[in-house]
This record gives sequence, structure tokens and C-alpha cells, in this order.
Amino acid sequence: MQKKLIITNATVVTPVGNSACKGADMAKLTVIENAAVKVTDGIITYVGPAAGLIIDSDIDYSLIDAEGRVVLPGFVDSHTHLIFGGYRPDEFSWRLNGESYMSIMQRGGGIQSTVNATRSESCDALADKAQWFINRMSEMGVTTVEAKSGYGLDTESELKMLEAIDCLASTPGQKLNIVSTFLGAHAVPKEYKGRTGEYVELMINEMIPAAKGKAKFFDIFTEKNVFEIEDSRKLLKAAREAGFELKLHADEIVTLGGAELAAEMGAVSADHLLHVSDEGVKQMAEKGVVATLLPLTAFALREPFAPARKFIEAGAAVALATDLNPGSCFSGSIPLTIALACIYMNMTIEETITALTLNGAAAVGMADKIGSIETGKQGDLVMLEFSNYRMLPYYVGMNCVNTTIHKGNIVYEAR
Repeated sequence: MQKKLIITNATVVTPVGNSACKGADMAKLTVIENAAVKVTDGIITYVGPAAGLIIDSDIDYSLIDAEGRVVLPGFVDSHTHLIFGGYRPDEFSWRLNGESYMSIMQRGGGIQSTVNATRSESCDALADKAQWFINRMSEMGVTTVEAKSGYGLDTESELKMLEAIDCLASTPGQKLNIVSTFLGAHAVPKEYKGRTGEYVELMINEMIPAAKGKAKFFDIFTEKNVFEIEDSRKLLKAAREAGFELKLHADEIVTLGGAELAAEMGAVSADHLLHVSDEGVKQMAEKGVVATLLPLTAFALREPFAPARKFIEAGAAVALATDLNPGSCFSGSIPLTIALACIYMNMTIEETITALTLNGAAAVGMADKIGSIETGKQGDLVMLEFSNYRMLPYYVGMNCVNTTIHKGNIVYEAR
């Protein structure tokens, strides 16, 4: 049930608007001291000074005294691989000993290892595992998550993953919004090794039509020796014609032109971008493609961080996400994401908050519904333990969420 909730004595901190904040605007937050927020039937119906709050006497509201604490929009984790079978801790050790992500993949590890495990697990087992991660995400203030398929790499298994995502999204009382992405083009499966063109045709003729209507987005790993530019363009066109909105894993390992392709195809976002070209930055900014940066992955792979400042200075919209997955980044830590963005990517905390809220919402096509604390938007809120939002990066890698609220429901309380 969506509750009727009033928060008083809060320090509200939020970006504003129904679309992504770009460039210098990312640093512009609205701060309201001694504020109140009213949520009625899951929708924000008042935000502003507590003195202006009108309480309907005939409606029973739950009351929270924030005691001066910061209240933010719920965090949006706009890039995760939430559904997967098995784990890969041995590969993590191999990487620590100097093996590269691509060399592990070429010897049968990497994505194919998870594909084997995922194909053997039931839909219910995949959903149960993902729910455990969802519960942890909620504790860190996440109220919306994007969940990809991509560890099936055949029609039956990809549909199983999408079914698991749908089951989670439709679970009564679910703790967060779940946005579904079809990532059948995550890798070329072992049975098509050396025959990438045939797998591309299978996707176009069978997998994309089968997934139509079961996911909002189509995503692809555009990378050298995986899906290069021409195959990526071909698949993206087919997905767009089938009604999908588009995302790309772009320029993660080498500078290939994935960012430019994202701009050409009108993608909603291009993600990773560790090795993006200056021209790619420029074209994404011009075409309004959200740059979703994933600092946890760069950290785990010991790679250079994506050039957040280049994107911001070019007038682009930057989002941040965790890239939770069983291989290159087995972490969904929002606190560490915040710390890395501020310390190593030179983002201000104001830009980081915008990137994890309104711009994350834009990266999943929901900026008109979530991502800021404004009347008419969904009542997804995070209350911190502190009265100063600058505590977020200062409390390095540690969770300082006191309460998470989804659609007006308290879904997590620290105490």
C-alpha cells in the first residue's frame, strides 16, 4: 500500500527539472532549510518551508521528524547486471595477479563463465538472488535500479532473465523501481565463436523480436573483438525498429568510436567511456546522450577513470552508476561510488548528487517521474544520518543513510 507520509524539520537538497541537468547546471542544487515534504498516495504533493505545509485534517498521515537531517531524492542506479548465476571470485584473483579482463574472457572465463551458470539456473533462483542485492541497495538509498539481461546469450535464457526481472518488478511491496534492459549483445557465446555475423543475424531475426515488449531498453557491448562498430550499428537499428530505446557499453577497453555511434543512433545513454575520444565527448554533448560513468568498475579493473570533467565542461549530462556484476565489478556500493567520483574523478559533491538522482533518472527515461523532490513526482526519498550533504564523500565509502522511502513507504530504517 502506498502510504500518506509527512516529513518535517528536514534539510531538503535536490536538483530540479524533468530532464537531465547538463554541464555547469549539474552543480546547481536547491537547498531548503526547515523544510517539509508531503507524500500522498505515493506522489509528492508538497515540498517547501515547513511553515507553508497544509495538513488535511481528514487524512491520516504518518509523520517523520527529520531532526534537521538531509533529505535527498532516492538514488538511481542506472547500470547494473543484477540478474546472474554463479560467482567468479577466482577470476578476481587472476586479475590481481596481472591478467587482463580481455585475456580472461579469451580463455573461457569472463562473461561466458557466468553464461554457463545462468543457463543452468531457474527463473525463480535468479530472481531470489537478485532480491538479496535489491535489499542491500535499498539500505544504501537506491529507489530505482536498471537491470540487464545478457548472461543467457540464447533466446530461451535471455527470455528467462527478462522474466526474472519482470517478476521482481511486479513483486507486491517491492522496495524500488526496476527498469528492464535487454542485453543479448553482451558477448558472442562460445557456440558462435568465430561466427559473430551469424550470431548478429540470430539476434536480429529471433532474439530481438522475442524480447520485444519485455524490456524498455536494448543495450550492446560495443568493443573491439566483441561487437565492433558496423555490427553494433546493424543491431541498434534493428532494436530501434522493434521499439526499444537504446543504450551502449562504449569505449570501455579501447577507443573504438562507441560514443560517436551512440550520438549517431540517438541513444539515451552511453556507459563506461573510460577511453572515449574528445570527438565522442563533443558529439554526445551535442546530441544529449547521457554519459553514464561507472567508477567502481575502473577501480576494480585498475583502469583510468572516465573523464567526468571533460563531459561536464563540454555541456554533457553525467550520470553515475555501480555496474554491479559478477565479473568486472562485484559491488553495488553507492557510498564508494560517491567517494571515487569526488576524489578521483574530480566531481563536486553537488554534481555527484545530480548524477545519482536526476541524471540517473534521465538515463533510464524517467526524469519526469523521479530523480528530484518536486510536486507531482514519485515519493522516493533518502534521509541521511547528517544535516550536511557534504558528509557523503567525507564519510569515505561508508553508508550514512538513515531511512529510505519508496512511493511514500519506509522500506529501510537504520534505527
